[in-house]
Amino acid sequence: MEVIFPDIDAYKGWAHPLRTESTVEGLELVEGHLPEGLNGTWYRCGADRQYPPMDGEDIFIDGEGMMFMIRFDNGHVTYRNRWVHTPRFELQAKHRRSLFGRYRNRYTADPIAADTSPGTANTNMLFHAGKLFALKEDDLPYEVDPDTLETGRQTDLDGQVSAVSLTAHHKVDWVTGELLTYSYQAKGDSTTDFAIYIFDAEGRKVNEVWFNAPWPGVVHDFAVTEEHIVVPFFPLITPSIEGLKEGRHFYEYHADKPTMIAVVPRYGKAEEVRWFEGPNTTAGHMLNAVTEGTKVHLDLCLYNGNCFAFFPSPEGKIYPAVPPVLSRMTFDLARNDKDYETKVIMPVPCEMPRTDDRWQGRDYSHGWVIVYRATDGTSTLGRVNVKTGQLEVWEHGQMLSVQEPQFVPRAPDSKEGDGWILSILNRLDAWHSEIAVFDALEMAKGPIARLHLPVRVRSSFHGVWVPEEVLETGRYRMEAVA
Repeated sequence: MEVIFPDIDAYKGWAHPLRTESTVEGLELVEGHLPEGLNGTWYRCGADRQYPPMDGEDIFIDGEGMMFMIRFDNGHVTYRNRWVHTPRFELQAKHRRSLFGRYRNRYTADPIAADTSPGTANTNMLFHAGKLFALKEDDLPYEVDPDTLETGRQTDLDGQVSAVSLTAHHKVDWVTGELLTYSYQAKGDSTTDFAIYIFDAEGRKVNEVWFNAPWPGVVHDFAVTEEHIVVPFFPLITPSIEGLKEGRHFYEYHADKPTMIAVVPRYGKAEEVRWFEGPNTTAGHMLNAVTEGTKVHLDLCLYNGNCFAFFPSPEGKIYPAVPPVLSRMTFDLARNDKDYETKVIMPVPCEMPRTDDRWQGRDYSHGWVIVYRATDGTSTLGRVNVKTGQLEVWEHGQMLSVQEPQFVPRAPDSKEGDGWILSILNRLDAWHSEIAVFDALEMAKGPIARLHLPVRVRSSFHGVWVPEEVLETGRYRMEAVA
């Protein structure tokens, strides 16, 4: 069978499927010098296409899971990328073609794949309790060898998870070592069941809460504080099973519905959920959250409209893309109504926000984001002071785009933001990638080191930094920050 990819925007230019596994031992340093003490492994995950799509259409968040590993070892940097061998991947490899249709709609799959999970494990990597996992929110995670990236077993965390899936936007508390995670549509497609799980540093479940969402929609990300868990429900809603069987999109944007936010005590119960309601908005990614007295603040890249323009309304209407703006929602638990306040932190369009993981859920100042350039397809990196709104940007003046920033602390007890930012640079003019290392608090000065990758890294989604000592011990324990 001939392999021919359709002529669609999703596959043009840098977005053209990579479909290649490679290993490079010793990346070439092409600028600057790697800082002393930068030792550990950066794991990332993204979507790639194993074969052309069944129906000729595609969206950039679909495709098989492709994992990336960049290991820093006293100046020697190793690169490796491997497919996640899910049941979907293996079945398609056997038949040498795509077998799954419209994004996440299992009823549009080839009959051959009727009994196979459509999960792709293409969104993020998790390291907790000595184990590495690849995840996507439509399935349970897959264990992965942290040195070879060989795919291991799919897991329900030793029988501790009864939900049918777990998010790819978990939070690992670097101070307590806890894993906080959740599942939406937790009993299957189109259900309103929502589950929150907390596991201790050894991987034992210490809390589980189930409640009903306002609708069976997407909850791509959430946020945690030292005292609370914040879950946003935006009006991107899954149709009924009957609607899915008709071939409708898995998510449909409802412009007439509000934003609903659930605030739950960190170790609370279902009856303790507080609901807040606000204007129609959407968002994909949270930066951080903080509890301040009776108030809970949620910082996120907020869209005043549909953040996923490729998901239409139930009537098929396409809502044009709107720019995301870093904003703060504030929920006052002392109030008796459901209202909340929203203010702009920084008005420049940005996405993929990351913070110093040691300050996840704690009073903080710094966030790192991708800053978009609307005219030429390039992007850059910036640091935002969330207390002042000040933005510091790397003005590179080059034909390149950047991938999600990753913060790396200089030491377990260094102050907030004292460390480095890693990013994969897409060299749009040279058709290859680079690994860039920045001083996290001096982004405007540009990279302190750049490493040449002799391959093109198709834009990946999310990742995790695992310090050398954490990889060895299996535990995040940053007591000095507490």
